[in-house]
Amino acid sequence: MSVLMISHRTVYAYDRPVEFGPHDLMLRPRDGHDMRILGSSLAVSPPADVGWAYDTFGNSVARLTFHEPATELVIASELRLRRYALDDPLPRIGRRAGAYPPRYEPDEAFDLASLIAIDRPSETEAVRAWVDAVLPELPEGSAEVLEALSSAVYRSFVYRRREAMGVQSPAETLAAGSGSCRDFAFLFMEAARSLGYAARFVTGYLHDPAGDASDAQTMTGGGATHAWADVFLPGAGWVEFDPTNQIVASRSLVRVATTRKPAQAVPVSGTFRTLDGATQTSMEVEVAVLRTG
Repeated sequence: MSVLMISHRTVYAYDRPVEFGPHDLMLRPRDGHDMRILGSSLAVSPPADVGWAYDTFGNSVARLTFHEPATELVIASELRLRRYALDDPLPRIGRRAGAYPPRYEPDEAFDLASLIAIDRPSETEAVRAWVDAVLPELPEGSAEVLEALSSAVYRSFVYRRREAMGVQSPAETLAAGSGSCRDFAFLFMEAARSLGYAARFVTGYLHDPAGDASDAQTMTGGGATHAWADVFLPGAGWVEFDPTNQIVASRSLVRVATTRKPAQAVPVSGTFRTLDGATQTSMEVEVAVLRTG
């Protein structure tokens, strides 16, 4: 069990005042058996009305409504939460998850149908060809198949941090040989789906224990929002796979929201209307995740 303090600050700057449309924020996790929110705060400048709602996936979303123009938009979120030690050894997960291919119960298959379906059908052939190339012989167990798939993404591609919105398609990542954590998660999801597994996209934060004592990092993707994938394994339920760091079911991953595809999981999204030809001049994102107890 550990207590984490998470600070997330986003700043948009413009050369002249702009009017802001509604903005949606995915910054607050849900309480559960693995995580408990101890405190939270949200500060916005210029001032905005804040309303809360749950989206179609049950994620907590804050909707901001602005009333005055400004040359800068600042959104600062702070969370204090308790993360419980649920690191589950892969062999234990594997014993519950059963063999490959996955065999979902009828009700499970019905409920998971949209998460089993490939999001980019036109790229299925390319994704499956890559899977066959990196895993010519699949392990017998479902957990081992997915761990091998996550490891293949980790070994095969170069990590490139990217602050800009959006995600590469799996085919674009395969062609580029590089990507961000979002790109790796999406490729892993589509590869898992091509093998018959239900997978979902996860946005959240990464706690790197090395960063608690110094500026050193041993994990990739710290200092920003992070992304990975969940896969539903028969008998084991949702299991986290982070192909960027080659970790499975780790308490280092702090889940904020889960969705069917990356475009539905944007930490900060919204619109603005220009006045007198104003343009955006910069965007800065600062994230810190530290253990305090």
